[in-house]
Amino acid sequence: MGSTAVDDATMTRPPFKVLVVGGSYGGLSAALNLQDICSGRAARCGPDARKAALDGTSAAHDGPQFAVDITVVDERDGFYHLIGSPLAFADESYAEKCWVKYEDVPALQQSPNNIRILRGSVQSIDQERKVAKVLGSESGPEPTELKYDYLIAAAGLRRAFPVVPQSLLRKQFLFEAGDHIQAATANRHGVAVVGGGAVGVEMAAELKLVCPDLKVTLIHSRDKLLSAEPLPDEVKDRSLELVHEAGIEVLMSHRVDRTEEFVDNGHKAYKVYFTNGHTLVADSVIMAISRSMPSTTFLPSEVLNEEGYVMIQPSLHFPSETPNSDDHLAIGDLVKWSGIKRCGGAMHMGYLAANNIHMRMKQAVSGTEPTYLELDEIPPMIGLAVGKKAVAYWPTNGVTSGEDVNKLFFGDDLGFDICWNHLRLGGYDVIKA
Repeated sequence: MGSTAVDDATMTRPPFKVLVVGGSYGGLSAALNLQDICSGRAARCGPDARKAALDGTSAAHDGPQFAVDITVVDERDGFYHLIGSPLAFADESYAEKCWVKYEDVPALQQSPNNIRILRGSVQSIDQERKVAKVLGSESGPEPTELKYDYLIAAAGLRRAFPVVPQSLLRKQFLFEAGDHIQAATANRHGVAVVGGGAVGVEMAAELKLVCPDLKVTLIHSRDKLLSAEPLPDEVKDRSLELVHEAGIEVLMSHRVDRTEEFVDNGHKAYKVYFTNGHTLVADSVIMAISRSMPSTTFLPSEVLNEEGYVMIQPSLHFPSETPNSDDHLAIGDLVKWSGIKRCGGAMHMGYLAANNIHMRMKQAVSGTEPTYLELDEIPPMIGLAVGKKAVAYWPTNGVTSGEDVNKLFFGDDLGFDICWNHLRLGGYDVIKA
């Protein structure tokens, strides 16, 4: 049974205007799931759509359909597969794959074709008036005002290179990745990767996998890898074992004091000095350590904690004491919530946000009191790719590792196809093989 309008008012009122700030995993999930629900399809990231895809059938959403205009504001010109960064900065052919311009994402061009991508940034919002000031990349030096009915903040974290590329255009990114790969793979003294968190481990492992003859040294200041994560020691110890098995040299409890550039037989090289007096020479030094900052400077200070993260209710709404809180939601890495930041969590939050905005639309038209979906507490869990193998942990299953774990969590491309298919970016009815 398909969905129907609540009444004539549903069909005659102007489209609801939804502003999504950020076009990564959470932002695209929210926009596409909302488009599905408002057009009568089962939300693509929900259980009904997943079951229908497995059965080869179709699924509808039982709620009312609404006309909606969705604007996604993002600084980049395309969808960038963030968790693929370690491989993108090791393999140029993969770099080509992991950044897809928005105009080349089939799902964003699909009927009802009501998702607009605006390249730029949101400078501020007026939560009471429901107006955002948006600085478009091609609209001149002054921001323009954009009115909305509902807002979803999904701008993520500000991360440093090489955790994420600094380029905002795909063409520039490919040059950036190529230059980095060329510098990192000079096979004389090898490459030093500083930082034993998830990014450092995966970056070292992908470099070694792509260039087996390259000397790769992973450097970490603590005595355990993944030291900043609330994970059992068994996960950290198994990660170190996999790093060794991948052929990577490891320096634990080595804190970098400074690096000095010098010329070695006509080639640029670096000498790394450690606080314990040791030194290391490398052709390239990759700093895989940075303190990520939430991209929330455009939001009112009343909704942020002291670190800049958005304080949300379980329904993903802004704090109830702030103006129009039920019309403002935040999802993904910029929210203050339990668990390790993961793309899967961001996509799930996007699905919840889409449902809850649809509830608000229904309330606006028919007066029906909304029953919001709520986000559960998220326990620490992780999937870490280490070359051809991976280690995974979640509380109910404990620690697992091996090539089969890598295939399950990351496929053959650090999870690109898994995320692409989950969001159905190839089209609602298209799943990559």
